[in-house]
Amino acid sequence: MSDVVYKSALELGRMLKKKKLSAVELLGECLTQYARHNEKVNAVILTDLARARSAARAADKRIAASETASPFDGVPMTAKESFDWEGHPSTWGDPELVNNVPKTNAVALQRMLDAGAVMYGKTNVPLGLADWQSFNAVYGTTNNPWDVTRTPGGSSGGSAAALATGMTALEIGSDIGASIRNPAHYCGVYGHKPTYGVVPYRGHLMPGSVSISDITVAGPLARSAKDLTAMMALLAGTEGLEARGLQVKLPKPRFTALKELRVAVKLSSSASDVDQSYQNRLIALGEFLKKKVKKLSYEAAPAFSDQEAYENYITLLRATATKRMSDAEITAAAEKARGFDAADTSYVPLMTRAFALSHGGWLRANERRHQMALLWDAFFDDWDVLLCPAAASAAWPHDHVGERHERVIPVNGKMVSTIDQRFWAGYSCNFFLPSTIAPIGLIPAGLPVGVQIITRAYNDLSSLKVAEWIEEEFGGFTPPPGY
Repeated sequence: MSDVVYKSALELGRMLKKKKLSAVELLGECLTQYARHNEKVNAVILTDLARARSAARAADKRIAASETASPFDGVPMTAKESFDWEGHPSTWGDPELVNNVPKTNAVALQRMLDAGAVMYGKTNVPLGLADWQSFNAVYGTTNNPWDVTRTPGGSSGGSAAALATGMTALEIGSDIGASIRNPAHYCGVYGHKPTYGVVPYRGHLMPGSVSISDITVAGPLARSAKDLTAMMALLAGTEGLEARGLQVKLPKPRFTALKELRVAVKLSSSASDVDQSYQNRLIALGEFLKKKVKKLSYEAAPAFSDQEAYENYITLLRATATKRMSDAEITAAAEKARGFDAADTSYVPLMTRAFALSHGGWLRANERRHQMALLWDAFFDDWDVLLCPAAASAAWPHDHVGERHERVIPVNGKMVSTIDQRFWAGYSCNFFLPSTIAPIGLIPAGLPVGVQIITRAYNDLSSLKVAEWIEEEFGGFTPPPGY
């Protein structure tokens, strides 16, 4: 097997431009990986090879004429199943949506196609994008290539698994609850959750919906941090009505070298304990950086409690679900909420209250969210980035039984709710902050883990630059064995 399928997308683009191989040949290499391994992993669940081969031939013609559209011209890509791809179903894993066939491409996907990327398929998701596993009744279960008995993450689980196995070089995902970050962490690849609103979301909506929900974003996944940075240059920017008067111009990082960097590191939380094997990799990164950066602290944090951040995030996150709930379901949630002790802030009461939240209640929760966002911004006056976990542990065994909030995972010898780790999802996401996942090695069990790099709003290029430095100095993507 050629190792070309594991090169970064930018390197592949350079190889194409230098005519070391053709776009048709490169697509063939990725399709060979797909043919060999997809049955085992089930990452790519829909293909259009005729369209892809035509796009690859067109890329070769542009390259021959020295008219390349972007650094990714001719590079193979796939996209999360929920992104609209003209002429192919967007089911969101729901059997009721198998006939939902869009007539246009999602804006983010179209921007990659305009850049010459060769789209050949879609990747798997959980039902309604609502799990950290990727299984549904339409396309089945996606497995983690590092251990097929474990989850690849979700909801962009197929995206991360396809990248990790060399089936694709570029991916687009979405993230409201770590749906880019969690799979990147579990599968050992890179992912970026942009600042809210920076990457267009149109074409990644349920049928009949035109408004974008709170918190959620679209963003890139790849096998290199530099790929993410180059993808953001293509993906970022307003469209439609907003483009009439608004532009996106992401500022360059304040720092130009590691020695200028001010780093805070958070290893665990009272809201979500983190497995020690994972913490040890974060400590190894922190101790490595301590010798190279301007200052590093394991104590610095924004001036609000982790528990308040978690409760505020769960409230606003679960409130987004009411967009698809009936009046009867909301009334039933309100009745159920009255049965909980007012002091009970465990997940089910928080979720149920959010389903029944009044508009005034939402406004108050949103006000506190924005107050905490300002505290984050003040924190970043003194610190350039905060490094923290993406989840509570490495990838855990498949568990499709019961409700998501009823499932448990092992963390430091205890079985804890999978929902606890939503703290790490919301720590940046609820406050609209950008955060990047970079792989930082393997735990003793042989599973990859990643660091979450959080920075202030619209400083996407700062978290991406730190991810690039970590990749160069500490280590980056490693293919899973056997692929």
